[in-house]
Amino acid sequence: MYNPTVARLTYRALLGRRRAAILFVLPALLILIAAAVRSFNGVDDQVASDVLGGFALATMVPLIGVIAGTGAIGPEIDDGSIVYLLSKPVKRSTIIFTKLLVAIAVTMAFSAIPTFVAGFILNGNGQQIAIAYTVAALVASIAYSALFLLLGTVSRHAVVIGLVYALVWETLFGSLVAGARTLSVQQWSLALAQKIGDGTTITSDVGLPLAVVLLVGVSVVATWYAGQKLRTLTLAGEE
Repeated sequence: MYNPTVARLTYRALLGRRRAAILFVLPALLILIAAAVRSFNGVDDQVASDVLGGFALATMVPLIGVIAGTGAIGPEIDDGSIVYLLSKPVKRSTIIFTKLLVAIAVTMAFSAIPTFVAGFILNGNGQQIAIAYTVAALVASIAYSALFLLLGTVSRHAVVIGLVYALVWETLFGSLVAGARTLSVQQWSLALAQKIGDGTTITSDVGLPLAVVLLVGVSVVATWYAGQKLRTLTLAGEE
């Protein structure tokens, strides 16, 4: 199910000079914000939770997920270079699964690690806040990568759609419309953070059992459907 050649090509595409620069900006900004808040505000659990929840989980993780998930396959489909992989004796489900693993690894590295560092800067992991949000970032990375990889497979406008979902649906509607929060990866991952943390500074509108089911279900279904869509792509001359 894992192909090293596909993984190497995908890493090379995602960590090229232009994308790598973009990927480093948000984590660097998070750590800078954390350092500034700590210097001006001191140790404050609620402030730490607000920064990690409001910027790291609500903005940084989904945006990095958009870059990694769509970038893992979308550009290859757009420019036609995907035919190079499809012409090889590699199962298309293997291509999707490998690209998903790469997208997850990149998203986790550029979101969960900075979240952990920022949490320790803000309050030294008081009330398990740093650990809680790091776990939330890890599980959200999986769901976002699967969703945005699927978008990269089915649409040439995957980045735009991904940004609309991340910034408009989750951030805007999620803060204004209670019902929208149920269909939010952010809220699902916050349910796990709430369980790990103290339950007062971290809250979620989705119960933990439902959150786990939705995280697993969305990740599995999105990956399966992306594989199905890739199977429908045909090479020139194929019947």
